[in-house]
Parts: sequence; structure tokens; C-alpha cells
Amino acid sequence: MALFRRGKIWWYEFLFAHRRVRESAKTTSKTVAKLAEQKRRRQLEDGFNGVTDDREERVRSLREVGESYLHEYRLRHRGVTYAEYAVGNVLRHLGALMVVDVSDKAVNSYQTARLKEGAAPKTINEEVGFILRMLGESGDVVRARLRRRKTLKLAVQRGPGKAYSPAEKEAMLAAAKSARSRAIYPALVLALNTGERDSEIRGLQWDRVDLAKAIVTVGDSKTEAGEGRTIPLNSVALAAMVDYARWYAERFGTIQPKWYVFPFGKPRPNDPSRPMVTLKTAWTNVRKKAGVIGRWHDNRHTLVTELAEQGTGDEVIRDIAGHVSKQMLKHYSHVRMEAKRKALEGIVSKTATQPAQKSEAASAPAPADSTPGVPGSVDAVVH
Repeated sequence: MALFRRGKIWWYEFLFAHRRVRESAKTTSKTVAKLAEQKRRRQLEDGFNGVTDDREERVRSLREVGESYLHEYRLRHRGVTYAEYAVGNVLRHLGALMVVDVSDKAVNSYQTARLKEGAAPKTINEEVGFILRMLGESGDVVRARLRRRKTLKLAVQRGPGKAYSPAEKEAMLAAAKSARSRAIYPALVLALNTGERDSEIRGLQWDRVDLAKAIVTVGDSKTEAGEGRTIPLNSVALAAMVDYARWYAERFGTIQPKWYVFPFGKPRPNDPSRPMVTLKTAWTNVRKKAGVIGRWHDNRHTLVTELAEQGTGDEVIRDIAGHVSKQMLKHYSHVRMEAKRKALEGIVSKTATQPAQKSEAASAPAPADSTPGVPGSVDAVVH
């Protein structure tokens, strides 16, 4: 250790982990400089060995921590609405607690309180995730205890989802086309014809929509495999987007590349620099008018199912939908009963057409397969 002066200010110098540390003590007192050097050395030793003094952090209220977390979250993420909602629920119940008091039992009590309020298990699980992330390292300890007690996550009923029938699709699209919301029809068409998720559609910006090449590029996505994937627009999707782009240009005077395709504003969109918050109300009205039961996410199920039924390869489906595993593909692909029946009936037909051995009975002719029509192309250009 060495202390020396530069002018009237004392500096200290020492070796730590084979590296030279030379820093100003910012004092004219040699005694204070010596204490500063000892404190600095202790800080380096604690950091090197993973020993930190977080007592001040642990006595902060969860409300303070939550507000700081949201501030950082807003800087790092575009969509913050759900985070604000989830953290708001957490702080409403646990905000007065100090960080040190947020134990595994406190989290279990929170789960019970939210269940009594009628919150869905999936929602509560996501809110618990926010709690543990806000807690930082102490959250890792709480998570481990919850996992050990098998109370980390509430059981979520996972139905197989559904694939809408052609009649249901037609009814929904008709209802969407006549809806008050100008966004619901093109959004529904994209969901049914590109397989994009709700958040991917709402976060879509015009610089990712190429109408000349009939391609849409996905931005932020739920999975890494989903981000940046390019999806061709078929004739139906292209026609819907061309028509919508014309309306958009009339509504806002122009179309800027960084503007959102489905802009913020209710009842009429008024801020294209911000994405719309939700399609929930418009989607609910469409389903009721069409007399259809199902979720928005089932539009994605429907596309994957249709692609699987027509014999599209798994890799192509994964590239369109953004899946990363065959297990996820199996989860989304629900071959309809009609397709299953047709496949099994095909076995009967083949058996009937085989020549009978040592039999004079004539084989029954197999029914002819119908050939589906090919949709026409769309000649539309948006300048």
C-alpha cells in the first residue's frame, strides 16, 4: 500500500488480483485517505468474492422497488401496458412490505388473494414472475423455495385449442368487415392467413409491410425463432392490406415507415406513433355477431391446422408460425374430425378396389376426390 500527494490531495495505490489500483482519495487528510484506501480494498474483495452489503436495498418497500422496476422496464420495452397492469396489482397487495418481508409465504398469500378476486391462474403466474424479478437475487431464493414446495405456479387448464371451420371463418370475416372498428378486419385476416400472434399484429409497423412484394416481416415476438421471420401475404391478406393502406393514408394524410399499422386511439385511431392497446372489445363483438365460440389465439391454431391438413411440411409451418420444436407444432396442429374421417374412409376405398382373390365379386369403385379451387390473384398497387 502507498499513499502519496498530488498537490494538496492524497491518493492511494495498491495491487489487487495482480492489477494496480491508483485512485484519488479526494481529501487533504492523510488519515482519511488511509481509511478510504482500506474501504476501497474491502469493496474490491467483497465484489471479487461475491459478497455484497444489500441491507439498504432489503429494507426498501416493494412499492419503491416496483416503481424503479417499471421505470427501467419502460426504457427497455415498447409495450408496457401489461407490465403496468401486473405490477399495479402486485403493489396494491404487497407494496407496503419491505423487500426482506416478501417471502415464499407472502407470495402464496398473494396468489390466494388474487384467486379470490377472480383473476385467472395464468395471469397470477405472470404477476408472480414480476414479483420475483423485482426482488432480484432475493427473488431467486424465494423462487427456489416455491419450486421446492411445488407452489411456484398455479395449475393452468390447457385446452387443446380449436380450429375454426370454414363456415365459422366466413361468418367471423363478414362480421369483422361490417364492424365499427376499422382495424379488426385486416387484423383478423392477418391472424387467419399469416399465423401472427396478437402482440405481433398490434406491434406491426409499416416498414415491415411490403405490399409490392406481398411480404410482412415480424418484429418483436414471443420467441427468438419468431422475431424477424418473413411471411408471404396470400391473395386474401394482400387485398385486405392494400384496402386498409388506402384508408390509413386518407386518415393520416400519409404513411410513415415507423408508424404502427394499427395505431393507438379509441373510438377512432388518432396517434399512429403508438400501437393500439388491445383488440379485445372488437374481437368480442365479432364473435358474438358471428355466433362463434373461441379465442383470438385460435385463429393461429386454425392456420397451422389447415397447413398441416393440406400436407405442408413441418419446416415450412415452423418458418411461417415461428415455432422452434416439433412438440409445439403438435400442440397447435389439430386435425379436424372431418379430415380424420376422410383419411380412414380412404382405407376402406382402397380395400374395396383391390382385386379379390378367388372371388367373382366385383370391387366397388372408389369415390372421386374433388379438386379444391385456386383463389385468384389481386391486382392492386399502393403508391
